[in-house]
Amino acid sequence: MIRKLLRRVSAGLLSGVMIASAAVSPVSAAVVDKENPNNYDNFAEALQLALCFYDANKCGDEVADDGYYTWRGNCHVKDGMIPLVPMQSLGGGKANEDSGKGDGGASAAEGLYVGTNMSQEFIDANKKYLDPDGDGCVDLTGGWHDAGDHVKFGLPGSYSASTVGWGYYEFRESYVETGLQKHVEDELRWINDYFLKATFLDDDGNVVAYCYQVGEGNNDHNYWCAPELQVDDTYVATSSCAVKRPAYFATTETPASDQTAGAAASLAVNYLNFKDTDPEYAQKCLDYALALYDFSVKTHHEVGDDTQTVDSLGYDGGFYTSSYDYDELAWAAVWLYYCTENYDYIDDIISVDESVTGEMGAHPYTGYMKRIIKDTGNCWQNIWVHCWDTVWGGVFAKLAPVTNISRDWYIFRWNLEFWSGLSEADAANADFDVPITKHKYFGMDDQLWNTKITASEIKDLPETDGAWIAKSPAGFAVVSDYGSARYNTAAGLCAMVYAKETNDLTFAEWAKDQMEYILGDNPMGYSFEVGYENSYATHPHHRSSSCSSTQSMDEPDPQTHTLWGALVGGPDLKDYHNDVTSDYIYNEVTDDYNAGFCGDLAGLYHFYGTEGKELADKNAVIPDFNMSENAKAGYEVDENTPTGFYVTAGKAQENKAGLQVKIVIHNRTINPPQFCDDLKVRYFFNIDELTAIGEDISMVETRVDYDAESAMTNNKTSATISEPIKYDDKGNYYIEIAWENCNFYGSRVYQFGLLNKMNPETYDTTWDSSNDYSYGDLISFEDDNDAAAITKKIPAYANGELVWGEEPDGTTPSDTTETKPSETTTTMQSTTTTTVTSASVSGSGSDTGTADVLYGDTNLDGRVDITDAVLLNRAVSGSVSLNAQATKNADCDANGDLSGNDAVVLMRFLVHLENQLPVESA
Repeated sequence: MIRKLLRRVSAGLLSGVMIASAAVSPVSAAVVDKENPNNYDNFAEALQLALCFYDANKCGDEVADDGYYTWRGNCHVKDGMIPLVPMQSLGGGKANEDSGKGDGGASAAEGLYVGTNMSQEFIDANKKYLDPDGDGCVDLTGGWHDAGDHVKFGLPGSYSASTVGWGYYEFRESYVETGLQKHVEDELRWINDYFLKATFLDDDGNVVAYCYQVGEGNNDHNYWCAPELQVDDTYVATSSCAVKRPAYFATTETPASDQTAGAAASLAVNYLNFKDTDPEYAQKCLDYALALYDFSVKTHHEVGDDTQTVDSLGYDGGFYTSSYDYDELAWAAVWLYYCTENYDYIDDIISVDESVTGEMGAHPYTGYMKRIIKDTGNCWQNIWVHCWDTVWGGVFAKLAPVTNISRDWYIFRWNLEFWSGLSEADAANADFDVPITKHKYFGMDDQLWNTKITASEIKDLPETDGAWIAKSPAGFAVVSDYGSARYNTAAGLCAMVYAKETNDLTFAEWAKDQMEYILGDNPMGYSFEVGYENSYATHPHHRSSSCSSTQSMDEPDPQTHTLWGALVGGPDLKDYHNDVTSDYIYNEVTDDYNAGFCGDLAGLYHFYGTEGKELADKNAVIPDFNMSENAKAGYEVDENTPTGFYVTAGKAQENKAGLQVKIVIHNRTINPPQFCDDLKVRYFFNIDELTAIGEDISMVETRVDYDAESAMTNNKTSATISEPIKYDDKGNYYIEIAWENCNFYGSRVYQFGLLNKMNPETYDTTWDSSNDYSYGDLISFEDDNDAAAITKKIPAYANGELVWGEEPDGTTPSDTTETKPSETTTTMQSTTTTTVTSASVSGSGSDTGTADVLYGDTNLDGRVDITDAVLLNRAVSGSVSLNAQATKNADCDANGDLSGNDAVVLMRFLVHLENQLPVESA
């Protein structure tokens, strides 16, 4: 207790230094409330928040309806129609200097791709399983984005799912008692349902293919925008954020045994978590887990006789490169044993060749363990921890209670000793608790590996010296500065499981101390869990919470949304942390960061926070928690930067001939961010000075000076300005500027002149802006072209509804500056859209002569997009009927019949593999 008190005093002093220095040179944006320090032991609240991170990372066409975050909407709906064609390169992507290298991956996009990594021969041979509805596509909607990016990476995804599931399996009562059971089960269903969807079985239940990655990191990481905005034919700020999202499959021709084994493990854990409450669903998970495991074994391939080299690993683009697959195979096998009690799965891990005897009578390992241990005469000390690439920590945590031999208990326990301990000399000088100063000695290697030992016998083993992981001055165990907290909390989860299995709380005490550090009892003075208590990090490296309208990591500041419960990367060995969005080393947030974190917290609540435990009075969830609302501090929004749709404006060249006006329309919708293809603003003016000299509205004209939309799209789309429109009988008129079919997020500038024509009799002009309603808030941009002030006297309209400002008669928006998406807006924000006219496709006319044929426009909305493809698929399957015009439009191969080939042709057109429609059949 004295050491802990000293640590807290020193932490507070150092925290004061950091905050004081920040006033001079700000390096961290975290919220620190020194008057109200955090409760460092509210594991219930921390767990409640930690689950929320997975809601922020959901992907697919059901996100908007899941009932959690209002600021997340449907995204990457085009994952539901990935063309079932071999991958083809379509050229390079945008290099966004602002995004930088990004998340530790490659520095530049290597190409944009469409389709899959499967060959045409494989697709043709297995089309009945890959494409049972014959639409030429595969549906891969759903799942989790990996981090602040939007790729669905295989290994970290399956690791995260299995580890969150593992924590729930071990400490289910913690979730039940805190009222978080439904939330965690919703998360586990969401991700495991995606694994089921991504697995394609044949008629005998064998795996044909498993999709382990959707998206391309080298391209996706070049864009800083919310996932809802990654839509084709749209703009975020000045460029598109649309990305191609290829699909990578594990098959017999493109094996990825690490990926399939990881998914098998998650589904096996999911079986255990649901077998008593939803046995039918659980059995499906188990059936798929068994099939994926068998497929993993079948496709695992070692190069020659070298067990160190495997050439059956999946693709990752350089972001999550797997070391090997033996650990994932073992992770799946140990969980399948728990599901089936079939010891063959344990033998798959630990089997030896007894026909071969080496030194000291040792036998070589033939199971998966052979990758880390040569034979029963050798030992292995795990200096890493359970993580996305190396799950041995979890394997031995579950293996030791089954085999009950000293080898497995030694490996399980030694890693926890390595994480928590110090040498006796260092421990004596440390200002923090040190649970371990010596390792337990389990015996000589051959004896150790083959002797039965129970958990209760470990405490009586002799001690020996050893090595320990590096500790920061305040006692935080750091195996890597990049995401230190993820590794620390994963070690904490293993410590919780060890305590559960052995009733030895030695490592649980250490894990509690480490968690207190993470939750704010540290030299920085704030929690590394976003939104926890009163002091916390506020700038996670996450596009959704940032919700930038400029594609900049620095804007907005503060971030738009609180990314509740996200565990940021964490401190380095000097106890320093940089809470800046762009610093992904310190502030990245990912699925795998929160995975061990959740289980660690659930275990800590079980041992310390539940009723009757020592910290019960410090543990409670937030009642009636609304996760869509921002935290109470750190998210104060500048009144000069509203959200939703709003208008800023300026003036220049003002004289008696007229006025030059600059109007900036802003789309900063955030709940969720959305495109709108029907935006308008109205500039109101009064002509009393003209009528007083006998002139009328015919003497008013406009001049277009600059249209940013037209400039940015190379005239593909543009804003339009109307003739003056009468508003009332008091001399008030308005001109309307419209951005129709201009799908952008951010802002667009429009400059125009409002002018009085020269009087043909007096050769003079008369203009007075002082009586114009919209003139009052304008500021001059003559010397500063960026100058513009917020004005509510230039109203804005979205989808025909007033959403910003006030009209001259006092009319204001009915409720909020953010309009709910119309059907058109929803279509635009969630699908790939190719706007076409009858001139952009070949063929026109009909036998009735009443309408042109717009090939592909199945839903008759005047454009061709994925919604047309979806409707066409339904029509081909017979689930809906099309009228005569829709049927003509849907005949994309122009052969007079509606068939699956029309759907294939349309999809190829939408992903730009065809240049025009129709594509006439041979």
